[in-house]
Amino acid sequence: MKTIFEKSKSGRGTAYFPAAGPNDKPASAYLPAKALRAAPPLLPEVSELEIVRHFTELSHRTFSIDGNFYPLGSCTMKYNPKINEKIAAMAGFAKLHPLQPAETVQGLLEIMWTLERMLAEISGMDAVTLQPAAGAQGELTGLLLIRSHHQEQKQDQRTEILIPDSAHGTNPATATLSGYKTVSVKSDDRGGVDLEDLKKKLSDKTAGMMITNPSTLGLFEENIQAIAELVHKAGGLMYMDGANMNAIQGKARPGDFGIDVMHFNLHKTFSTPHGGGGPGSGPVACKSHLEPFLPVPRVVEANGEYHLEYNRPKTIGALHSFFGNFGIYLRAYTYIMRLGSDGIRRASSTAILNANYLAARIAKQYPIPYGTRCMHEFVASGEALKEKHGIRTLDVAKRLLDFGFYAPTVYFPLTVAEALMVEPTETESRETLDRFADALLEIAREAATAPDVLHEAPTKTPVRRLDEATANRSPVITVPMDA
Repeated sequence: MKTIFEKSKSGRGTAYFPAAGPNDKPASAYLPAKALRAAPPLLPEVSELEIVRHFTELSHRTFSIDGNFYPLGSCTMKYNPKINEKIAAMAGFAKLHPLQPAETVQGLLEIMWTLERMLAEISGMDAVTLQPAAGAQGELTGLLLIRSHHQEQKQDQRTEILIPDSAHGTNPATATLSGYKTVSVKSDDRGGVDLEDLKKKLSDKTAGMMITNPSTLGLFEENIQAIAELVHKAGGLMYMDGANMNAIQGKARPGDFGIDVMHFNLHKTFSTPHGGGGPGSGPVACKSHLEPFLPVPRVVEANGEYHLEYNRPKTIGALHSFFGNFGIYLRAYTYIMRLGSDGIRRASSTAILNANYLAARIAKQYPIPYGTRCMHEFVASGEALKEKHGIRTLDVAKRLLDFGFYAPTVYFPLTVAEALMVEPTETESRETLDRFADALLEIAREAATAPDVLHEAPTKTPVRRLDEATANRSPVITVPMDA
């Protein structure tokens, strides 16, 4: 595909400017000489039709959830209902300005206030802040709340955060950024936290534990209450990475099984846009003993009126300019209101059903180390294909592109050899799941009969297999242009 500059022909264009009149002044009358170009900018010269076709062709090369199945385990790439986008685009929301006085944005503040309470109800927590701009920033917020709590309790010796060995990579990174030392806790033979190893790691240095439930293996932590009791008894607090709330929303509340603070990923659980570097949103919910430390501003209601409160002596400060990513809150608010409590519960049930159905279909060729009973996602292993046929999980992932599917997450979590982490979500039909399962099974057959096909894949994409190490170290992201 040619770039828009390669399609450019001198004299073509779509911009038409009126001819200068007798009283019009030159640009130099308005701008200093140093701000004026010596030559016209290097802009492409193409017709309107060529522009439309160019960007339409580009859009066909972009893989998105609107076009096909996106089974990216842990990332919950599910369909974003168009009603969410329609509501967010309404002029009464889209044209608001963050510097408007509170009395002119009462509807906005009421939506934020209501969304906080809906998230508190879903999580079983006492208070919520919408401030964090992403899940990772939500993690940082949660650990800063924990640190503030221990500082107030004169427990500055608590310098360690316990993290299961199957955790998201952001967990140890966030703990380190927060000034804590990370302590890894082993998994047991069922894929959960090893209680005996946990007991050995707990001490008066323990500030808390970060846990994902359901875990990155797609398993609900069956000993979660016992884990919380052990951590609390040692004087620590429980932080939950809420990345996998998609599996338990409407069914189980973290606040009821011992969690002190957690974050949501609105893009994962409540169907707001995801990817491309943003916009994100990672609200944090906490129990009442951590509420005084929440970031400012806080949305406060009094006598039916809403305002922003900044005067909070114990706050950890501000995390985001103005209100945060309001457009994302609005999409999540619309999603929750549209589904209601029964719909949210049904969504998680369907996510679990889809994952278990898909796991059962492929398990013979792609064994699942911790069994085919899972929550919203599962981790299969391609180790048998590697040992028998020299086919790596990477080869399987690349070959899936030729079948028109985005690849699952690969080589994560590290506790499963040649891991394939698959999350179908609740929005996919059985027919789509069958097409995906058939593709994986066909790839397993190819591994035995035509392994070279997999080694060379993908062959049907615009770009063939890359040298990924070189592509990451020396990316080429621009096209050279003549000065």
